[in-house]
Formats: sequence, structure tokens, C-alpha cells
Amino acid sequence: MRPPTTLPTPEPDPAGPRPRVSARGRLRTYFLTGIIVAGPLAITAYITWWIITLIDGFVKPLVPASYLPDHYLPFSIPGLGMLIAFVAVTLLGFLTANLVGRSVIEFGEVLLARTPVISGLYKGLRQIFETLFSANGTSFRTVGLVEFPVKGTWSVVFLSAPAAPDVQAALPGGKGEAGEDGRSDYVGVFLPCAPNPTTGFFFYLPRTDIIEVGMSVDDAAKLVMSAGVIQPDDPQARLQAMAATLRTAQGLAPETSRETPPAGAAPRRETV
Repeated sequence: MRPPTTLPTPEPDPAGPRPRVSARGRLRTYFLTGIIVAGPLAITAYITWWIITLIDGFVKPLVPASYLPDHYLPFSIPGLGMLIAFVAVTLLGFLTANLVGRSVIEFGEVLLARTPVISGLYKGLRQIFETLFSANGTSFRTVGLVEFPVKGTWSVVFLSAPAAPDVQAALPGGKGEAGEDGRSDYVGVFLPCAPNPTTGFFFYLPRTDIIEVGMSVDDAAKLVMSAGVIQPDDPQARLQAMAATLRTAQGLAPETSRETPPAGAAPRRETV
């Protein structure tokens, strides 16, 4: 007589039982996920609409009403003032690049230079705009790290222009001219304050005391404004985090429970 066949007993899952998520937990996860998705969109739309409305309110009154489509339509067209300002600024740049337009601009600058108070304000603003928006400029486009406020602590800074020869000569060890590698010894740096990067400290440091990092200015600004909470963007990590959130909301086991068992573990036997 044949002995009865015994089926192998299934081994327990090493990952343990799958956690069950309550309806309240799922609702909370869905709500937080919705805030993460809708919050940035709503704030971006609000700021964009505010900028468009601001420019429209400044530009439209300068244009005769008979030239505006709003005069003939029963509704207002948003963004028309921004379009007019964009065309006007582009046309001004085109005229300035030509000889006639350059002559007119130089004549206007001569008139402004003879005005006691406005001349200094205009020259300073023009130098700032030429430095920031120049196509070949490098100011505030490089991110670095410096030891501040005490030794052993590092702060994020933006590199500015090299120090002028007079400043170089007055600083300790400054040569007053570019070194053999074509770069000055001292360079200006701007250290922004968190969470408002528009305020901070400006000082000169030897270039050897600055550690340049391969981080974009946008990522560095986010890092400062969030006080280190928002790290440089990693699309793959963001997608993995969103997938993990959705798996938790659906009550599924994490991916680690479906991974290959470690070496040396007994293989799982299937039931008949």
C-alpha cells in the first residue's frame, strides 16, 4: 500500500505580510499627492497672471484706445500689453544695433549725464544690467563654496567679477594684475541669505579659497531659499518617490518584497 503523498509546506514570505492601508490613510495620501501636484501649478499660474496683469496695466494706457482690440471687443485680451512690450523692446534693441539708433541713444545718454541726480542712478543701473544680461558675461553664473561664517562650515556663494587692479593691489598678496593663467588672485563673491537670496554679503576672496561646484544657479537658488530642503533636481529619484507614494496609497507591498531572495536562501516551493 502506497503511503499518502504529503504536499510541501509553503515557506513564509521573508518580506512579511503586506501592510494594509485603511481608507483614511488612502484618503490622506491622495489628498497630499493632490497638493503636491496642484500647489506648484496654482502658484505658477497666479504669479504668471499677476505679471501679465501688471504689464498690461502699465503698457495699455500708453497705446491709443483706437489701436487696441479691447476697444472693439466686449472683453479684454490678457497678455496684449506684454506682447506690445516685447515687440517694443526688441525693436529698440534692433535700432540700437544700427548706426542711427546708436547715435540717438548716445545723444540721450549725454543729456542724462548732465543731470545731477539721474546721471549716477542711470549709470549704475546700466552697468548692472550690462553685467547681468550680457551674452558673454560670467558674473553670477558660477556657484562655489566658501568657509563662512567660521572655519569648517561651508556656505553657497555666487562668483562675481574679478577684483579691479586697484583693489587687487590693496589686498594682501594681490598682484594688481592678472596672473599667469589669465585670472586675478582675488574675485568677488556674493553670499545670499536664506530664505531670501536677494539679501546677503559681498566680499573678496582669493580664488584658491573658493571651491567651484558643478551646480546651476537655479539649483543653488532653490537650495538657499529652501534652507537645504530642496536638493538639486533628480528626475529619476522624483519618479521613484511618486511611484512609491502611489504604491502605498494602493496598499501594495514595496518593491523590495518582489526582489530576488538573497544568496543562500532556500528557494520557494510551489504548492500543487
